[in-house]
Amino acid sequence: MSTDAEFADARHSPPIPPQPPRRPVPAGTPGPDGDPQTAVLRRIPAEPPVPAPGAPATGHPVPPRPTVPPPAAGAQPPPRPDRAPGPPAPAAPAAPTPPPPAGRPDAFRDTAAFHLANSQKLWSDSRERGAGSGTGAPPAPGSEPTGPAAGRPPQPPWPPTAAPHRGVVPAPGAPAMPRHPSGRRPGPRLLGAVACLVLGIGLIGGAAAGSWLSDEADAAPPTAAATFAKGRDVWHNTPADRLFPRTVNGLGVGPGGADRTWTRIAVAPDSGCGGAYDPKLAAALTRAGCTRLLRATYADATRTSVITVGAQITKTDQPGMRALNTRFSTKSLGTRTDLLPLPYAAKGTPAEDFGRAQRASWTVRILTDIPVVVYAVSGFADGRTVAEPQPAEEAVRPGATTAPAESGLGHDAKGLADRVGTDFRKAAGSPTQTTEASS
Repeated sequence: MSTDAEFADARHSPPIPPQPPRRPVPAGTPGPDGDPQTAVLRRIPAEPPVPAPGAPATGHPVPPRPTVPPPAAGAQPPPRPDRAPGPPAPAAPAAPTPPPPAGRPDAFRDTAAFHLANSQKLWSDSRERGAGSGTGAPPAPGSEPTGPAAGRPPQPPWPPTAAPHRGVVPAPGAPAMPRHPSGRRPGPRLLGAVACLVLGIGLIGGAAAGSWLSDEADAAPPTAAATFAKGRDVWHNTPADRLFPRTVNGLGVGPGGADRTWTRIAVAPDSGCGGAYDPKLAAALTRAGCTRLLRATYADATRTSVITVGAQITKTDQPGMRALNTRFSTKSLGTRTDLLPLPYAAKGTPAEDFGRAQRASWTVRILTDIPVVVYAVSGFADGRTVAEPQPAEEAVRPGATTAPAESGLGHDAKGLADRVGTDFRKAAGSPTQTTEASS
């Protein structure tokens, strides 16, 4: 059967040192009444007897016995309230306290009254210390109890000062109100980080908006007027290799649907239009004006034929180009043998013998969506003369038996003129291919 002692927590019970052996009391040692470390218990007077109900009274009741003994003879009476207290009587010298036993701490006391008086305090301090530190070990006997770190309860936080109402002027001498409720201003690093964040968001938003607007602008097809105006500047805004490629592949454009390949052998410096046409063709193109003339000469894969391709940038507007195209188609100016373009015979190339008498086939195209006139003229690379040149549109017809038709010179002139016209339109951003009348 278990008892309460088995469930008692030994950590909360202060150990009681063993009783030292009794030693004789030296002479002159005060008794229990004079020992300040010994508690003296006095008797409590007995209650006066209570008479039974109905019993006759037996005189006056006996007063209680006074608890304070009367002053001895010759002792001074206590001071009266209306008198000033006299000088205190000299205190008797205190008896020397015997030293503690050897091998024991000075904090130990060997009296039961001391342990009874301090046991409750030791118990309370050990519980508070165990709850705060997480350890339930009691303090060592005789050690001073430890309280809070600062020895006093924590001070409550200083209440924030409410911001004054708008329009209220503080009284003179009043403390200045903090600008922020916390009393601290944001540091420069925080302000810089916020500024960088706002700037970054703005840049990202601006880039996204610009990309969206540019995509919208690129997706929208250009107007005819914008394309025509851009076509006037392609000659100095576009590289020569894009307008006159080094190699041009013509799939199925040769006689009988054969493939043709042309290689560029010379590029003429951009110049005016003087000396590029027969006099009657130059007169017919005078109405459109001439801003610049670009030319290049090609040779076929067998080096048996040479072709000069040219592009004249005009000064007229879009209605003027339409009128010029109508005049060439209605009056057959592109099929007359007295209105031929001249070749560009570059020295040191297979085309150096390519002159007026060697012209075998030609074509002239008036582009109406951009201010450009494209032409091409072809001949034999060995310098042979051709008595009757034939327009390219006639030489490419099935069944043609002329020398330009059978040699493929008509296909060379027509194929290269189509390719160069397409490159100029792409450089100007023309969305469609305009079909001009054959000249």
